[in-house]
Amino acid sequence: MDIKLTEYSKGGGCGCKISPAVLSEILAAHNVGAKNKVPQLLVGNDSRDDAAVYQLDEKTAMISTTDFFMPIVDDPFSFGQIAAANAISDVYAMGGKPIFALAVLGWPLATLPASVAAQVMEGARKTCADAGIVIAGGHSIDSQDPIFGLVVNGIIDIKNLKQNDTAKEGDLLLLTKPLGVGIMATAQKRKLLTEEDLQILVAQLTTINKAGESLGKIEGVNAMTDVTGFGLLGHLTEMMQGSNLSAEISYAKIPIIPSVRNYIAQKTIPGATARNWQSNEQGLLLGEGVDEIEASILLPDPQTNGGLLIAVAPEALTEVQQVLKEAGINYTNPIGVCTTAKSKRIIIQK
Repeated sequence: MDIKLTEYSKGGGCGCKISPAVLSEILAAHNVGAKNKVPQLLVGNDSRDDAAVYQLDEKTAMISTTDFFMPIVDDPFSFGQIAAANAISDVYAMGGKPIFALAVLGWPLATLPASVAAQVMEGARKTCADAGIVIAGGHSIDSQDPIFGLVVNGIIDIKNLKQNDTAKEGDLLLLTKPLGVGIMATAQKRKLLTEEDLQILVAQLTTINKAGESLGKIEGVNAMTDVTGFGLLGHLTEMMQGSNLSAEISYAKIPIIPSVRNYIAQKTIPGATARNWQSNEQGLLLGEGVDEIEASILLPDPQTNGGLLIAVAPEALTEVQQVLKEAGINYTNPIGVCTTAKSKRIIIQK
């Protein structure tokens, strides 16, 4: 039986996320964190960060996150790898060390054999092993759509904790993976993706952001997050809003998967792209010479297990670049800089 998982889901990967505007409405009355008199909860959902962080003692805190979604690729083993990598990335994005995970599985047993779910779990265990952790338990239900993800717990020395709202004026901005996986995943679902590009897509989606743990130990890394379902535009906007800054970005310096423009030309645009754009375009200024149509597709493209977005003090840039290169990351040049708050949060120049 030749099973293609994406045919069993209406969305895929982090493109399944609820839009930022709708999420704000849902969470309007549910902001929990230190500001709400829970002092041990160092990071709650009040800052829209990647994970919750709870202080255990004077030096150590626990990081806890969960992430799950419907299939973004057809192969069950690869889907498990991708979902696990995406969930673990939240711990790395805080500068932490993952220690164990729990599985979250929803499976349509009437239409997909349990043996396929077992392959998903096998892929997840492979990625967890790469990160040095185990899946210690979890929960499963019989659901209409196939869903898989992890709850991931990690630890961190509190002094190394990185948040998404602590960037400083003058910080340089880096992005460690190229944009375009949402577009390419949509092309795959429409049977337009070439075999070569499928390999590129899966390779990026399954690569864990392990460098985040080392970046957490660099004092000059002032803020960090990972780019996922809200796209670069959404997550950069969150970083700038939380830090009360603006960002000036060079469009030409943003890493983009080389072949992705071929699929833009074929109009393989994820449904979440327009929602992401509408949620954040009011805070965006596009400079002269920037292709507005292309920018409105690439900047809000929903990423799954996307790159780390790093705000680093200029004097620490060389150290950060060395860590990234040692981790095999090729995208080490700044794409922009943090400035004082302006009328627009994000300013994109050619």
